[in-house]
Amino acid sequence: MPLTVLLVDDEPLVRAGLRAVLEAQPDITVVGEAADGAAVVPLVRELRPDVVAMDVRMPLLDGIEATRAVLRTVSEPPKVLVITTFENDEYVYGALRAGADGFLLKRARPAEIVHAVRLVAAGESLLFPASLRKLAAEHGNPTARAAMERAALTERESAVLRLMARGLSNAEIAADLVVGTETVKSHVSAVLAKLGARDRTQAVIAAYESGFVAPG
Repeated sequence: MPLTVLLVDDEPLVRAGLRAVLEAQPDITVVGEAADGAAVVPLVRELRPDVVAMDVRMPLLDGIEATRAVLRTVSEPPKVLVITTFENDEYVYGALRAGADGFLLKRARPAEIVHAVRLVAAGESLLFPASLRKLAAEHGNPTARAAMERAALTERESAVLRLMARGLSNAEIAADLVVGTETVKSHVSAVLAKLGARDRTQAVIAAYESGFVAPG
């Protein structure tokens, strides 16, 4: 089955460009488009895309609120890939905190766009650049610190979280720790459960906001 994508951006040229890039791939199909976040929930329910590629700034409902609405109201929600012009945008950070799974610059090259969609769909790595890691660290969060303390991660789980925070995939973490990929998957699942995190992105945000991991 092809990977299905819903494009959400108020600029028709951006949507057209993304569609052309993605549909050139044999394993990716664009199933729909929207010009504003207000249309996302109905389209997600109708089309059931694997990934929503969503602009963060739109006139009626921005990408932050649209992401929240999808995660709050849709059962088995899709992955959300935030699209933006500036990588250190507070809006992007807000969207990631709201539950978006990754990040893509509008000026990205075609190969980078395709890679981002596939990476987010797989859910085993992060699109979380250094600028956003710094933002997360600057947003020191007492709630995140308390959650990290309550989690009481084991030494191996802590090592896995630190490598997740660097953006490593499960396979890369396994190679770094010299363990099997299935072992890493088990540790990742344990980290998410202990932190009460929906996915890797939310766990990594908690790691930076709590001070467990420092940017750089």
